[in-house]
Amino acid sequence: MVIGQLRSEVRKQLGDNGHEADWIISHVTDMSQADFVLHPREVTDAELEEIKEIVKKRNSGMPLQYILGETEFMGLKFLVNELTLIPRADTETLVETVISKIGKKKLKVLDIGTGSGCIGISIAKLCKNTEVTLLDYSDGILSVAKKNAELNGVDVKLEKCDILEEIPEGKYDIVVSNPPYIETETIFSLDNIVSSYEPVEALDGGFDGLMFYRRIIEIASDILEEGGLIAFEIGYNQGEEVVEMLKEEGFSGVKLKQDACDNDRVVIARLKPNLF
Repeated sequence: MVIGQLRSEVRKQLGDNGHEADWIISHVTDMSQADFVLHPREVTDAELEEIKEIVKKRNSGMPLQYILGETEFMGLKFLVNELTLIPRADTETLVETVISKIGKKKLKVLDIGTGSGCIGISIAKLCKNTEVTLLDYSDGILSVAKKNAELNGVDVKLEKCDILEEIPEGKYDIVVSNPPYIETETIFSLDNIVSSYEPVEALDGGFDGLMFYRRIIEIASDILEEGGLIAFEIGYNQGEEVVEMLKEEGFSGVKLKQDACDNDRVVIARLKPNLF
């Protein structure tokens, strides 16, 4: 079977999802989408069998990122598995916001609850002067983050720490986090792809979804330099509450930022006075 015919067939099997069909075929054949047109070829029997197996798993509901073990974020490639959340495009708003504040300055950044490492590694890759530490509570998760740092050619530090029970070492100019922020009782009412496959620990933000924000804000003065920046991703309906929590703790310059869909997505604030 030639590539063009295969693309049509896979799209039909996936319900005409052209993006996923091309992603699967590229992954298996090691061909780019340009190659599909400029250098078409016959697909081998082994490739065809692998593609059929991937399509079968995808149609069962398993996220394609977990099937392939990889995804893209900020134009970079990241490995993912069942221990880590799949990076979302919404989170690029958080990374872009932090990068705009760093510029060319030499700063220390702590990424709390790093998961795949997509936030901290993207910052390290795009801001060459930063010293980035990736923090999470398990060796397994940090192993994924370490592989992604190596994959993207960045030098980062890794710290194992349960943020709810411990305080990270050192002080930083920027603390960034996309913590679990789904209310406990609503997790299993989420889309099946999320509730059935993604790690509950990376979703569960406590009874009101704000457990991790409270904790990080509570210990902020222990880990953030005076005048440093704190930057959170938030759920679309959590902006006002997180803003108020920061103001009550004496943070200044508290701002809400929206994502590409105009939903509240990022909150930033300074531990007075401003450093940069």
